[in-house]
Amino acid sequence: MRDAYQDELDGLAGGLADMCGEVAAALEKATRSLLECDLQLAEEVISEDIKVDEIRAAAEEKAFALLALQAPVATDLRIVVSAIHGAGDIERMGDLALHVAQAARRRHPQPVLPEEVKPYFAEMGRVGVALALKAGEVIRTRDLAAAAELETDDDAMDDLHRHMFTVLMDRNWTHGVAAAVDVTLLARFYERYADHAVAVARRIVYVVTGRMPGPVTV
Repeated sequence: MRDAYQDELDGLAGGLADMCGEVAAALEKATRSLLECDLQLAEEVISEDIKVDEIRAAAEEKAFALLALQAPVATDLRIVVSAIHGAGDIERMGDLALHVAQAARRRHPQPVLPEEVKPYFAEMGRVGVALALKAGEVIRTRDLAAAAELETDDDAMDDLHRHMFTVLMDRNWTHGVAAAVDVTLLARFYERYADHAVAVARRIVYVVTGRMPGPVTV
């Protein structure tokens, strides 16, 4: 019975780690669709978003079943409760990748981004994908050092997000209000995506130590 129970807990963590892989792939495709005006990639992200929703639903169902049938305590209880919250964070990451893809589809065949900001969004995409993949590894390994690294890694995304405002406020911006709105919203999507990845890592710290390493504000 105990082995079966432990397998259930491990399966719960594995499902969340798989979700991280799914949302990393979604952001990678969404970023390419944005940069390359690739409608097919945007459509793939949009149609595949349901997979993340289904994994979240399965994870929550398993977590609530464990609460009801096993009455977990201590670390086991923290695992289950953190899984419920973490599934929500990861699903939100998928939703944000979806928003990026929807922006690319909405403007197609016209580009969403002016050429001079494309390198910044390429980097935001790279950072976001790396954060999601690292969050998945943190879930699998409960590596506190790697969890702490996500906080530092997120600084790069914050710097890129702030830089977008410098670009938009520059007197040489000649692309009009609509492009400025698109850039502002898209940069925010990437920044929030990264914040949710950090929130997932913080919940793993809570699982291991019983203490949340700072407020989760996302």
